[in-house]
Amino acid sequence: MPPLTTTALFPSLALFLLVLLFSSSTTSNAHNITRILAKHPEFSTFNHYLTTARLAGEINRRQTITVLALDNAAMSSLLDKHLSLYTLKNVLSLHVLVDYFGSKKLHQITNGTALTATMFQATGAAAGSSGYINITDLKGGKVGFGAEDNDGKLDAFYVKSVAEIPYNISILQISQVLNSAEAEAPTAEPSQLNLTAILSKQGCKAFSDLLKATGADATFNENIDGGLTVFCPTDPVINGFMPKYKNLTAPQKVSLLLYHGIPVYQSMQTLKSNNGIVNTLATNGANKYDFTVQNDGEVVTLKTKVMTAKITGTVKDEEPLIVFKIDKVLLPRELFKPVEAAEAPKASKSKHKAADAPESDAPAESDPADAQTADNDNGVAGLDGRRLVMVLLSLCTGVLLM
Repeated sequence: MPPLTTTALFPSLALFLLVLLFSSSTTSNAHNITRILAKHPEFSTFNHYLTTARLAGEINRRQTITVLALDNAAMSSLLDKHLSLYTLKNVLSLHVLVDYFGSKKLHQITNGTALTATMFQATGAAAGSSGYINITDLKGGKVGFGAEDNDGKLDAFYVKSVAEIPYNISILQISQVLNSAEAEAPTAEPSQLNLTAILSKQGCKAFSDLLKATGADATFNENIDGGLTVFCPTDPVINGFMPKYKNLTAPQKVSLLLYHGIPVYQSMQTLKSNNGIVNTLATNGANKYDFTVQNDGEVVTLKTKVMTAKITGTVKDEEPLIVFKIDKVLLPRELFKPVEAAEAPKASKSKHKAADAPESDAPAESDPADAQTADNDNGVAGLDGRRLVMVLLSLCTGVLLM
């Protein structure tokens, strides 16, 4: 039997290792509330109204969530109240907890009771503590639920666990609708979102004025219904940038402004969990006008090829529109030179002296043979076939045990 060689073994073993790594890194973090409930026809009405009230999308975007599901009978009693869709949305959002409570955790609550926030509270629509739910572990294995603004009454009880993806999403059936005067208060249909009006009232008037002056506001408004994320430089930032802005042509000004919008709703949680390159309203074929979203803990940054800006706050979050404040104007490489390119002339001057040095000091371009020599120096080819097999198999075993 011929000796095992690195050249013969490495490609196939590397492929095998990549497959293992891919399979081990695949997670079930993503969830879809609509699909999960579709498997349980007794919750069909609840499922339907989560979608109709535009709550399903928000539930799917959150990484840690608990849904207190109502069966068709409980939903029928709620619908008998003939609430408007917008009021119904508030009631249903009271049944979505922004924390994870699996069936096991319900009976392990510290001190037997817990007060947890709901999506109703997170939207800012709930006054005071009315958007909080009291969960209490009762005698006889029962668990009670009650809205904080319901005089401490626990008017619903845990029935069963419908589905659980640990620490991601938990769907628990409760016996009846949670009563809350605040959630059931008449809610008027929201007026059509006016982006420039929103910006003008929240420290982004200068940016709003530029949108209106260039006509770029029309493109932003056209995208709101389908989902829109706007990154707004604050007034002091825009004022400091105006000298550069005035040097741009009219089309360049429009492109720069459109560069501050993404044609999809992206919550802060989504931005933190989905780092990567995003297209903007200015993206057009070869003109990419994209940037990279990154986060370091709670800090989210937007990185172009020219600069990096930081999200400093939220101006408006009302799906399908969300507006963030940023600390710098986003500069696309299509309009502005990267800092490295601007400093290149200075660097080239310093290289003239290096060019005068003896040719023997300059590194030669590597050919395949040189690359192999480099590999040998790094010890890669120093492994014979059998040793490489052992190393890779050990690594595979470690991956499977993770």
